[in-house]
Amino acid sequence: MAIILLIDDSGYSRILTGKLLRLWGHELIEAENGLQGLKILASTPPDCVIADMLMPEMDGHKFLIALRAMKSEVPVIILTADTQEKTRELCLELGALDVLHKPAAPESLFKAVETALNRSE
Repeated sequence: MAIILLIDDSGYSRILTGKLLRLWGHELIEAENGLQGLKILASTPPDCVIADMLMPEMDGHKFLIALRAMKSEVPVIILTADTQEKTRELCLELGALDVLHKPAAPESLFKAVETALNRSE
């Protein structure tokens, strides 16, 4: 199906989210922070990115800013434990397609991924 880049510093979160994505038939590439994610993007462009907000080296905000600077059109879904509306608004302003709260409900994640993949076609 699609290639999805999953960026999260939590191995546990990557396992949980990754299981769902693989169950839905997607190929997964994993990174532990935004900096690793950018390196992967340069060599293996994914169809969609799912990124955590709080990570070492490069967080979700800086990742979105870097993508914007690269003029990348890859759709990004942000997963975050931060429930502040201000965080959601900033992510959307920086180009995120959607912002979901961790842990994301499988139905919400499925819908966001489907929307992202339909957009990238």
